Parts: sequence; C-alpha cells; structure tokens
Amino acid sequence: MTIAPYNRHAQKFFTQYQSLTFEQVHSDWLPYLDKKTGLALDVGAGSGRDALALAERGWDVVAVEPAAELRRLGEAATAHCSIQWVDDSLPDLSEIRKLSYRFDLVLVSAVWMHLPPTSRERAFRILTELLAPSGMLVITLRHGPGDGERQFYEVSKAELDSFARHRAVMPVPLPDIPRADQLKREDVWWETAVYRLPDDGTGALPTLRHIIINDNKSSTYKLGLLRTLVRMAGSAPGLVLHRSDDWVELPLGAVGLFWIMLYHPLVLKHRLRQAPGSRGLGFAGHDFYELGKLSPLDFRVGLSLSAQVAPVVMRAIKLAASNILKNPAHFTTWPGTNRQIFDGGTSRLTIRNEAVRLDKETLARFGRFRVPAMLWDTFSRYACWVEPAIVNEWINLMGSWEARYSTETYHQALQWVEGRRDTTVVRKLVEQQLSAGPVECVWTARNLSHIRYDIDHCFPWSRWNNNDLWNLLPASHTANAAKSEKLPADSLLKQARPRVIEWWEQVIIGTEREPQFFSEAEASLPLLGASRAVDSVFEGMLQQRLRLKTNLQLAEWLGM
Repeated sequence: MTIAPYNRHAQKFFTQYQSLTFEQVHSDWLPYLDKKTGLALDVGAGSGRDALALAERGWDVVAVEPAAELRRLGEAATAHCSIQWVDDSLPDLSEIRKLSYRFDLVLVSAVWMHLPPTSRERAFRILTELLAPSGMLVITLRHGPGDGERQFYEVSKAELDSFARHRAVMPVPLPDIPRADQLKREDVWWETAVYRLPDDGTGALPTLRHIIINDNKSSTYKLGLLRTLVRMAGSAPGLVLHRSDDWVELPLGAVGLFWIMLYHPLVLKHRLRQAPGSRGLGFAGHDFYELGKLSPLDFRVGLSLSAQVAPVVMRAIKLAASNILKNPAHFTTWPGTNRQIFDGGTSRLTIRNEAVRLDKETLARFGRFRVPAMLWDTFSRYACWVEPAIVNEWINLMGSWEARYSTETYHQALQWVEGRRDTTVVRKLVEQQLSAGPVECVWTARNLSHIRYDIDHCFPWSRWNNNDLWNLLPASHTANAAKSEKLPADSLLKQARPRVIEWWEQVIIGTEREPQFFSEAEASLPLLGASRAVDSVFEGMLQQRLRLKTNLQLAEWLGM
C-alpha cells in the first residue's frame, strides 16, 4: 500500500479530510447505521474524522492507520473519545486479528484503491472474518486518475460482489448512482459497496455459514444435504408433514428425491468427482445409474411414473435416503459439539412393480426427516443468499480434487434441473382450448383468440423457478410484457381469481392432468395440505405471493 506520501504530507491530508463532514462523505449508506451502536473498526482512519463521528454517535471504535504522522494527528484530534488507535494495514490486519474482536461495523473508506489486485480477495476475506453476526462492511471506491505521487489501482463493485458471494456475505442495496467528489475534483467520482454478515437473530445463519465454509468435508455430501433442504424450503414448502416449536418434519423420500435430482447431472452427465480419490458414492447404486436414461424432470414431485420406471426411481430414493441419514445427517453437527443438527429415521417399505405418483403421501412412506425449525425458516427466507454460497463452496471443493475442468463446467453441472423456463405443456393447452372456444387473459380479461398471447409465470420465473401447472397462466403479450419480472399485487391477483379458476376448470380439472396439478400445488404452496379444491389452491397462491414478497423483496405489479 501507499503509505510514504501520507507521512510526508500528513498535515495537508489531515486538513483536507477534516474539511468534509462524516455525513457529507457517507450520506448514501448512513440510513443503515440509523441509531445503532456497537464496536466499529475504521480501516485507514486517516485524520480520525469518521472514527470521531462514530464515537460521538455512541460507538466504541478501533481506528487503524499505518501512516505514523497522520495517525499522530488523528490520535490528538480524537483523544477525548472512546477510540483506540492501532498501527496496522490491509491486506493482513495482523495486529487487529490478534485482538480476537468481532466488529458490528467495519468501515474501509478511501482505502481500497491502494490495494494491488492480487491482494484484494485475501483482504476481503479477512475483513469479513472480523464481522460479528449481522455486522456491516462498508467499502468506498474511488474512481479516477491518481495525483502523481500516490499509486491508485482500478477498482470495481462487481469484483467486490464476486468476493462477497464466495465469503457468504449479503450485499446491502444502495442507490446505483455515482457520487461526485466532495473535494470538487472533476475527474474523480465515488461508489459505495455495503455487505452484511447475515444473522436472523436465531443464530441459524452463522451456523449455516460455519457448515458451508469452515466445516471439514471429506465429500460434497454436507453441501448436498444443505442444498437439498434449501431447495425444498424454497420451492416445496407444502411438503412439510408436521411442525412444532423446535422441529420441521419432512418426508424422507422427498429429501432423497431432491438429493437424486441434484446429483443426477453432476454424476451421470458431467461425471464430476464428489470426493477425493476414486472411492465410490454410497448413494449411487445400480438403480441410480439406471436413471441416466431419464432426465431429472421425468421424476420430479407430482409426476406419475409407469410400472417400468417407478421401481427404479423408488429404489434409488430408498438408497439415497438411507445414505443421507448415515452420512451427511450424522456428521453435520452444531459448531463445537458432537450433537447432530438433523434427525430422521426410515420406515419399512415394500417396492412393487407398479405405477406410482411421486406425491407427498408416497414420499412419506420412506420415513421422516427432521430439520430444526429455525434452520428451515432460514432456508426459506434466505435461499437467495444461502444457495449461491453453497454452490461456490461446492465448486471450490470439486476444483481442489480435480482441476482439469473449468469453473463454467462446474456451474453448468450444479444448475438445478428446473433451472430453465418451460411453458410448453400449458401453451399446448391454450392452443387446444382456443380451437374449441375463447380463452381470456387472466390479467385483463381480453379474449386471446385474435391477439398475440404468452404463457405467464404468475410468480416470476427469474426469482422463483417454478413451472407447475398452477403457476402458468394465459396472458396477452402486452400484459405479460408490462408485468415482466414483477409480482402481481394482492389486489390484482384477487381481481383475477375468477379468470384463473375458470382457466383451471376449463383445461385441467377432470382431465388426466388433474392429479399432477394438485400434487404440484400440494408440494409448492404453503398451508394447502391434501385439499383437492381449486379454491384452496388459489388461497395457497395468495399465501405464497405474500411469502415471496416478504422473503425476496419483489417489486409489485398493479396491472394495466
């Protein structure tokens, strides 16, 4: 880092920094600070301006400044406040790390551009390791030319976001507007990036972060189990069998099924190693390899399997479920203890050569799997953070065992099987219905017979990957384009109710698609249970709409 100029011209820089207020420089992220207090770390504290402002707001502050002369001036200016000054610097922060502090706020203002690109990922890792649960990391980025004496490197928020994904910290949204330089330098502008170490108040997120990043792993199985549960919580909340204050009980067969769908492309298509060395996979018996003839979409929840396929899938699920209980569920423990986090047991199950529908009842015949309620809620609320963190760690693991594949290959192999938009079935249903009579746009009530139409994912595909029959609705092209990736507002969805239900009754109820329709709805919609009524499915949609709005913070569409 560039330190010498700050010693030579300490008074000049001190005066320059003191000419601006903390509020002027940091106005874009200050709303997140609100009236909170705690322990703060000011990295590159300079004149002490920011450290002093935080101390005056009630924070205890540790100020890091490597330039001795500038630090001396800063110490003198802040001597009356609760500020501890330390001679240290990025990327190591070796002195700070000896203190074993965890900070509620880490501020890195006008420092990042001094770090060489080769040091940044390590520096970011160390900064995130210094955060307390719910702690916030604020990094300001200077863009523009240097001054001929100090060395500045090009910086970008995209690079920081990439580091954040690997370190399992959540970006905090800020206005995406470049900020002018407060010192009136026309060729200099600023950007701020803010990240938070998640904690929902239950301790669940730090526990997950520990398992994902720090826990010892002799295979990908622990990550596989976590991702399986995240996927179930996010896309199939209706599969829950029972919930108490402490536990959520799931069909063990559903856990095994999602596990198989997850590992199918990794092992059968891309043939990627899931453990070091050449040892086999405990869950991958003959039946699992027989599934290589099928797509994972051929045996997803809700589908009916023929008498030829069903026994193969059922036996593969049975072996996977048994392996999950014996391995990742057994060895995934609470940090610092030998206590298992997950619990479960198998049931006696006879698999016959007969057709089977993969519904909740069938999947419960394999046994039960229990997840701590606080973790299940976290899987649901923070899936958009937890799943990328799992995927990144999974890629790191596979890359450490087998370096000959590209990161792109690993990402493709880890793409969830429903990770592509598919409206084919419902489009055919619209075409068939149009040949027999009118079909209305569910949002505008316009007749689609003579206008361009689309198949709309009621809950946007880009934010919630779901191709279930109940979620695919006929809409005019104009309405679908206007809705785009927004969530229909509660009032709009309720206005559309008669048209949505009429559509279901026209093309699904009373047909061969009806069992699939209700099985999919039972799995993916909360509070639906075993009801086989379209009104209940619609009520489930209203609940899921609110759930997505709350968990994903989606923008709403009020209609045309």
